[in-house]
Amino acid sequence: MARGPKKHLKRLNAPKHWMLDKLTGVFAPRPSTGPHKLRECLPLCIFLRNRLHYALTYDETKRILMQRLVKVDGKVRTDTTYPAGFMDVITIDKTAEYFRLIYDVKGRFAVHRITSDEAKYKLCKVKKVATAPKGVPYLVTHDARTIRYPNPDIKVHDTVVVDIASGKITGFVHLDSGNMCMITGGHNLGRVGTVMHRERHPGSFDIIHVKDALGHTFATRLSNVFIIGQANKPMVSLPRGKGIKLTIAEERDRRLATK
Repeated sequence: MARGPKKHLKRLNAPKHWMLDKLTGVFAPRPSTGPHKLRECLPLCIFLRNRLHYALTYDETKRILMQRLVKVDGKVRTDTTYPAGFMDVITIDKTAEYFRLIYDVKGRFAVHRITSDEAKYKLCKVKKVATAPKGVPYLVTHDARTIRYPNPDIKVHDTVVVDIASGKITGFVHLDSGNMCMITGGHNLGRVGTVMHRERHPGSFDIIHVKDALGHTFATRLSNVFIIGQANKPMVSLPRGKGIKLTIAEERDRRLATK
C-alpha cells in the first residue's frame, strides 16, 4: 500500500530526454515538486553534471549549488533536484553565463546560451485567467506564477513576457494565425513554425495547424502550442537548427557536407 508521495525514481523510468545511460546505476535523481512536471523538467544536478560537465558526480553538483552560485529565474536555488523547465533562465554569475532551457528538434533541452540582456525576461504561457475573492483578476502561467491585475485583453493560451526581476508582465502575444510558435509536447516536440489555423472541436481537443520555415505542415493539439513571437520574429533566440525538423536523409547530407 502506497503511503505518501514517491521518493525514488528508477533510472529506466526516468524521462528519455535526460539521456541517462542504463548501466551507471539503478536510480535517477527524482525531481522535487516544483513549477514544472516531473517528465517535462530537467533537474539542476543533471544540467550541471550531464550537460555542462561542471561536476563529475552528484555530490559535486551539491557542493556547487550549496555555494549559492546558480540562479533559476533570478532566485538562488540550492536544491540539487530542483525542476527547471521550459523557458527557465539559469544564471551562473561566477562564470557570467546565462542559459535558457528550450527544446531542440529532437525534444531534448538544449544547452542554449543567451546574452545578459535576454536573461532579464522570459516567456510564459497563460494557463488560466480568473477572478480571486474581492474581485481581483489574476492569471496563472505554465511555470506556476500567479500574476495579479493583468491586462484584460490577455486570454488563456496567449503568451506573456515576464520581467524576471520584478515578476511583472511587460508584453503579450495572442494565439492568432500568423504568429510564431514552438511545440512543447507530443510527436512534434521542439518544432518551430507559424500558426496557420485552429480547428475547434467542442468537447474534444482543439487542433492547431502549423507550417514551418521549409513549408512543411503538421498538426498538434492546442495544449502543445506555445507562442514565441509575432509574425515570424521570435522574442527569444532559438537553439541551433531554429526548430526546423529534417528527415534522416537530410541530416546525413548536412553532416557529410560539413566534413
